[in-house]
Amino acid sequence: MVHFAILGCGRIAGNHLQAIQEVPGAKLAAVCDLIHERADGYSREFGVPAYTDYHRMLLKEPIDVVCVLTPSGMHPIHAMDIMQRYGKHIVVEKPLALRLADIDAMREVAWMASKKIFPVYQHRYNKAVQLVRDAIQTGAMGTVALATVRVRWCRPQTYYDRDPWRGTWSLDGGALTNQGIHYLDLLLYLVGEVEQVSAVTATQLVNAEVEDTAVATLRFVGGAVGVVEVTTAARPHDFEASISVLTEKGTAVLGGIACNELWTWTPAPEACAANSETFPNVYGLGHTPFIRDVVREILEGMPHPISLEEGTRAIRLLSAIYRSAEDGVSVFLKDHPASRLLGRHNPGLSALYLTPPQPEAAQD
Repeated sequence: MVHFAILGCGRIAGNHLQAIQEVPGAKLAAVCDLIHERADGYSREFGVPAYTDYHRMLLKEPIDVVCVLTPSGMHPIHAMDIMQRYGKHIVVEKPLALRLADIDAMREVAWMASKKIFPVYQHRYNKAVQLVRDAIQTGAMGTVALATVRVRWCRPQTYYDRDPWRGTWSLDGGALTNQGIHYLDLLLYLVGEVEQVSAVTATQLVNAEVEDTAVATLRFVGGAVGVVEVTTAARPHDFEASISVLTEKGTAVLGGIACNELWTWTPAPEACAANSETFPNVYGLGHTPFIRDVVREILEGMPHPISLEEGTRAIRLLSAIYRSAEDGVSVFLKDHPASRLLGRHNPGLSALYLTPPQPEAAQD
């Protein structure tokens, strides 16, 4: 049995909790959030202890894996502390980290602690995604000519006003980091590595530090070109998250609210219905198979299909897009471009989400 704990009881926590309940071999041990009411609600629903201090939780409860669902910029701090101090495996929600240097540090800590980091990219499990990827990977689609991402969602001012960390460069990032990151990952998963990026970003309809709209053009290592359009300035609600792939032997368009529907599949149009899914929300249904694969790696040694290196690819592209927009020039990924803004240090803001260790933990 693999015992899980939840750190951070915000919007996405419900998907993790449901997945843990559904996967054989997984068991929920405890939940934790700095806001007691958030943790207490899940505590009552799932019948597990609630904490506001993760140090106390990890000292008291039998836990193998911690799902880190805290503010984005806190992911590395929390993950490294939990691995180093308590020796637990880590599931990390998107984005894995805001800075590539932080991922390097997380990798080193994981290696030293002999622990695993599992980055969450649940939409890779979508039926439509798997069908299209298999066809591209086996060569059945031939040469890829063009690939595009289009995310048109709605995040009004109230979204940014909910918590102090939202809409900040230090702990959050904008539409690309939060809403676009899954589709950057899927683009790389389907088409392969990007070598060159040119981008522009803008803050159009909200009062926030970060962008709510971004457009980038890409050149892939394999020769294909691409376009990324991500916005949370769609009104009045979420419209689509789609990816199109045009190849010498056909066209694929994955659409719906989270690439959950196969809109176009020219090699076999009749396969569209069977490879489309109805999602209850933009988070989709992929957390359950994701957690299943976490359990399989820990109990059976079967490597998780989304490794730490796989999870880093989208952050590498994200960093390049931001750097191109910041400098107003094309950038090449071989030069390891990094954003000057994303993940910049803000001690005062970070302090709101830090939990000092208990004395007994500090002595370990």
